[in-house]
Amino acid sequence: MDKITWNRRSFLRTSAAAAVGLGIVGQSRAFGANDKIRAAVIGLKGRGGSHIDGFLDQKGVEVAALCDIDEGVLNGRLADVEKRTGQKPAACADVRKLLEDKSIDVVGIATPNHWHSLASIWAIQAGKDVYVEKPCSHNVWEGRKLVEAARKHQRVVQHGTQIRSHKAIREAIAKLEEGVIGEVYMAKGLCYKWRGSIGRAKEEPAPKGVHYDLWLGPAPVRPFTRNRFHYNWHWHWDYGNGDIGNQGVHQMDVARWGLGVGLPKKAQSMGGHFLFDDDQETPNTQVATFWYPEEKKMLVFEVRHWITNGENLTDGGTGAVGNIFYGSEGIMIMPSYSSYKVLLGRKLEPGPSGSSGGDHFANFIEAVRARDPAKLNAEIEEGHKSAVLCHLANVAYRAGRTIEFDPVTETCPGDKEANALLTREYREPFAIKDLA
Repeated sequence: MDKITWNRRSFLRTSAAAAVGLGIVGQSRAFGANDKIRAAVIGLKGRGGSHIDGFLDQKGVEVAALCDIDEGVLNGRLADVEKRTGQKPAACADVRKLLEDKSIDVVGIATPNHWHSLASIWAIQAGKDVYVEKPCSHNVWEGRKLVEAARKHQRVVQHGTQIRSHKAIREAIAKLEEGVIGEVYMAKGLCYKWRGSIGRAKEEPAPKGVHYDLWLGPAPVRPFTRNRFHYNWHWHWDYGNGDIGNQGVHQMDVARWGLGVGLPKKAQSMGGHFLFDDDQETPNTQVATFWYPEEKKMLVFEVRHWITNGENLTDGGTGAVGNIFYGSEGIMIMPSYSSYKVLLGRKLEPGPSGSSGGDHFANFIEAVRARDPAKLNAEIEEGHKSAVLCHLANVAYRAGRTIEFDPVTETCPGDKEANALLTREYREPFAIKDLA
């Protein structure tokens, strides 16, 4: 196995501050049009590969460092970048060591969900701009702390709901605002994806080269199993948020965006873990409803995991992800990440339509160069609000009842059980203690 180390240029020093990952405040620097931006990616399996590609595709951006707790994954990505660029990035397993490197300008965070807010806050405190994967938080409380950190340190923080950078979807939202289907009163988000059983996995020692304690981070210590590790962590409450917080947060974000709403006053959610007897804790079938009484609007979200129809999003029956908006004059259907169509009147006559994509990483780098978060298509405040809806759905599901929510305080007034589910117990030293 290749030695995992920092080269002299990128690893400047190690200090006691790295042991807790807090209190490191970096300096902003302005970027000229020809200045190179040095990027690091934290969490390299799955979406981490997309972060590497996304940064490498940008002119004037260098992938200077990579970080992952699985040395096998880390070494594979290092080889990939070296083959593509001719240069091997610096590498480490511990995010705290990476954030000590003052030469790193931006970081992409593609860890499991339970690390998203913590790693982002540490990066912000270390003076980095951040592109963090969806959902930006594992729970409501830490998501708000992330927004507060971004504001305090004036960092550029992009949320990984990349649909917001797709030109056709931006066009569609503009048309909704212009009244193309009249008064929009309801949006429905759909997450219909084939998800087979994960089976049952035995407890065993962590594989060689896996820094399991670092992987656990703020989560409680539990024995290693394959079903709590790569990808299947999504289906465990300690690390993931089920499919509503995995795939679903994309469509939740679009539904909220198109309705023009923020946080709701009430959330309901029902569902369960059907068909399979396995290790999964989160529901594989779920229906959530969010109520906005002042706006007189409603958002409905549905997760299905097996045989289903396409609900007007597809012609076949293999599942679908997308959004449907309902208005006084018609409906708008978004059957993909990058297209939309309008059907008008009682006969649903064809109206406007469009299809085109976009580059979320390009948008991020543009905002970084300009030192202007307002240029972001998915600024962290918007990402937080959409993540909160996913969290509220799970809180209502786990509590087994309707949740009353205060959008200002982001709490459930007088509801001790629900409020406990809005945050978590953090394992030392992986705690969000302050925003210094």
